[in-house]
Amino acid sequence: MPVVFRYKGVRFHFFANEGDPREPLHIHAVSANGEAKFWMYPEVRIAYSAGFDRRTLSEMMAVVADHREQIERAWNEHFGS
Repeated sequence: MPVVFRYKGVRFHFFANEGDPREPLHIHAVSANGEAKFWMYPEVRIAYSAGFDRRTLSEMMAVVADHREQIERAWNEHFGS
């Protein structure tokens, strides 16, 4: 489970076996309070979430957007795209 970065106790990662070309680039966010998955393109959006309130999700979407290049680079390095 490659961790790309951490923010305020939330681990942003992807699973090592997620390189299915049918599934678009995305990142998972997990903390003690919940979990979420974010699609990266065409814009950052929530694929699913459980446990996070709306305010936290909005903040995490902004953080994911700010780290988009880092996330994409880590994804491509791991999956060889």
